[in-house]
Amino acid sequence: MNSQQPLKGKIGVVFGVANKRSIAWAIAKAWHQAGATLFFNYQGERVKENVEELTSEFGSNVFLQPCDVSSDQEIATFFEKVREHTPKLDLLLHSVAFAPKEALENDFVKTSRDAFLMAHNISAYSLVALTREAAPMMTDGGSIVAMSYYGAAKVVPHYNVMGVAKASLEASTRYLAYDLGKKKIRVNCISAGPVQTLAARGISGFSSMIKHYEAHAPLQRSCTTEELGQTGVFLASDGASGITGQVLYVDGGYEIMGM
Repeated sequence: MNSQQPLKGKIGVVFGVANKRSIAWAIAKAWHQAGATLFFNYQGERVKENVEELTSEFGSNVFLQPCDVSSDQEIATFFEKVREHTPKLDLLLHSVAFAPKEALENDFVKTSRDAFLMAHNISAYSLVALTREAAPMMTDGGSIVAMSYYGAAKVVPHYNVMGVAKASLEASTRYLAYDLGKKKIRVNCISAGPVQTLAARGISGFSSMIKHYEAHAPLQRSCTTEELGQTGVFLASDGASGITGQVLYVDGGYEIMGM
């Protein structure tokens, strides 16, 4: 394995880049620097320009294809287009999550059925749907990485239905890891501490959450997007070849604390 480019020759698909602060973008940059060739989705025309501008750093012919992960047809079309360029994949990044704004503002008990189903469909089921398309292309094994958060395991006020959806995502990771292990495909989650992304700013009390981590985490901070990128490289590399079905916390150690 090339220590400078541990992912040299690897081919991956990245779902969830929206802007320069996206965790997906941090991991995509790190994967690219580690030698991987990447294919990107974008969610709607509004985001396309951002993704085009960001990925232009990688050259002029970066693959971009629209894909709404709540549509099986769009997922199938996306992977059909990928197969026109490559017969195999090695990597998949799932950094996609959504819940209606009102579901993150009201008490959890007030979550509507539609909001509950939408959060689970986009944030959790999409991992299953994307993996089902990607796995047959991972003919030499592969690594699938999904993004989670501590709210999947413990109550984080205002995270609400998203925490429940992330719990479903983490459980899905374990079941997928079991299904795909015989094909040498590994499936893991990175549970990131709070970082300054546009999505995070939509969570009420986010700034006080950062201060709480500074006061209570062993490292006296949360994490950076660069650190999440490097963890993404590790999980995608041969260095993590024995790791599957796990949730790796990158949160300054906050998860270990009881008080």
